[in-house]
Amino acid sequence: MAGALSGDRTASAQRDSIPDIAGGRGWWTCTRGEESEVSSVLTPLSTFRERFGASRLLIGVLHVGALPGTPRACDSIGMLIRRTADEAQVYRDAGFPAVVIENMHDRPYLKGRVGPEITAAMTAIASEVKRQTGLVLGVQVLAGANREALAIAHACDADFVRVEGFAFAHVADEGLIESCAGELLRYRRALGADRVQVFADIKKKHSAHAITADVSLEETARAAEFFLADAVIVTGIATGVEASGEDVNAVAGAVSIPVLIGSGVTPTNVARFAGAHGYIVGSAMKQGGHWSNPLDRGAVGAMARAFAALDDLS
Repeated sequence: MAGALSGDRTASAQRDSIPDIAGGRGWWTCTRGEESEVSSVLTPLSTFRERFGASRLLIGVLHVGALPGTPRACDSIGMLIRRTADEAQVYRDAGFPAVVIENMHDRPYLKGRVGPEITAAMTAIASEVKRQTGLVLGVQVLAGANREALAIAHACDADFVRVEGFAFAHVADEGLIESCAGELLRYRRALGADRVQVFADIKKKHSAHAITADVSLEETARAAEFFLADAVIVTGIATGVEASGEDVNAVAGAVSIPVLIGSGVTPTNVARFAGAHGYIVGSAMKQGGHWSNPLDRGAVGAMARAFAALDDLS
């Protein structure tokens, strides 16, 4: 599998509907504000390596406590900041290069938007995580509050946003989620936030995809690439559930942008996905393997070591 994932993807990207990708996607840089005429050398994969300093990225999830105004909110902003920053330092000390903050405790989630109190709180938390750790930082705001996530990332100098509902539509717990790509990328340009990369979930977990049953996972990934996602994320059917190796392999063969795995990665199975470009790990890093529990330092350390060992498989 690793060989298929890490192989040459040029041929798979030569589609009549996306003619520019085959030439190294030279237009890709100019759409992000680059003045120089770049060329075939700066591909999405080389840009990923240049931006993050490696061909693979290990991303630890920080499940921020329930935020102000949500049903289970009980902690002060100061407490939420301290707890999240402390967990970020656990990841950093173990050798993780990246973290992503997510408001998973805010259930039940609003659909496609959150209030200014959530945006303000997440910005304060993310800013302190970035200041204390210096790690590559991502932001996700549930459910599908992608504009707010982008604004937070821009304000705190974060590096990427994890986006659901980027291309096509699906039915999530919160209701119908529709494509946000056109609006989101125009908003990114309006903010001057082109440096914030968009990592887009495809056929997202915790969702029904009957309305796009005639659209394959690979075609969904191609659509996300055509709509200028910087990377795509493949998951299992739910939080903590391992992604299908066949699915990951198929997506990697269909697109020329980085492919990340967004659920179910553990120290014992990560080697099976050695050709992927990123691993977003959360539940397996928690005590008892449940997302809502505190971090398990032993599990975090084991994951960092397993990730480092992938270099031996390259």
